[in-house]
Amino acid sequence: MSASPRNGASSPAVATPTGRNVNSERLRARAVWLYYAEGMKQSEIAEALGTTRVTIVRLLADARRRNEVRITISSSMAELAGLEVQLSQRYGIQDVIVCPSNEAVPDPTQSIAASAGAYVSGMMQPGMSVGVGWGKTLHSMLQFIESQTLSDLSVVSLLGGFSHVRHFNPADFAWRFAELFQGEGYLVPAPALVDSPETRRALIERCGIGEVFAKAHNLDMVLLSVGGIAQGATSFQTGYLTDAEREDLKAAGATGDLLYNFIDVDGRLIDHPVNDRTISVSLEQLANAKARIIVSGGPEKVDVLHGAIAAIRPSALVTDDASARTLLAM
Repeated sequence: MSASPRNGASSPAVATPTGRNVNSERLRARAVWLYYAEGMKQSEIAEALGTTRVTIVRLLADARRRNEVRITISSSMAELAGLEVQLSQRYGIQDVIVCPSNEAVPDPTQSIAASAGAYVSGMMQPGMSVGVGWGKTLHSMLQFIESQTLSDLSVVSLLGGFSHVRHFNPADFAWRFAELFQGEGYLVPAPALVDSPETRRALIERCGIGEVFAKAHNLDMVLLSVGGIAQGATSFQTGYLTDAEREDLKAAGATGDLLYNFIDVDGRLIDHPVNDRTISVSLEQLANAKARIIVSGGPEKVDVLHGAIAAIRPSALVTDDASARTLLAM
């Protein structure tokens, strides 16, 4: 449609307000679809629609302002929230974080680590005393923790060290965790597992280890993961335990370990010589910490995770959705 010419002069064709609105709505609708449904970047949408990125930003903002786009919780996210509530009520855990698992990636470690890193970052405060465990999941969590300087922070390793483990040594994790917050680190100068109860007793009483473990009394927070009993589990890659000992622990009812304290599915310490040779903080000390965080998951760890929950009554649990469903079914 063109405007009426005046005095016989021709006039260029211009769109009516209605025409402009229709074109703008179509452009806005296409931008919204490509951004939210197709997942395209704003720059890609601008190129596809022959306009600028600034225009796309404005169109998307207009769509939100006009309520043409509504952000809703998807069914999968709602299910995760439901699992968190059920686990919290079932096990009496104050904070439960359930992350989605990926069927294409059977190991949920990275997803759990990312969720745990965000949670732990929000928990850290100046003046805290924090006891830390070890393992693949906790090690993976380091990259997701927000580094900051916290005054008067103490980080205490809760387990002796390993000479064979390259990536998941308790001493290494404690040191790196303390470094993230510019805190003081306290390490256990002894192996995680010794040859006899007598050696264990001597190291604790006469070699200074008792002083480190004394710092584990009345901790503000403990950060822990659990180890499975399956062949190839991290706890059995240290060279301290043989396959025969692993099978013997299984036969005695062990489902895995918490700081090399081997427990059954109900959280009871297994009556086995290995537990008398461990250089680690006791389950009772862990349970006395003000905040107790367990970060773990995966099909091979659900039984020992159930036992760890019973043993120390965590105040927070970070796990994956598959493990959460199995825990609720137990």
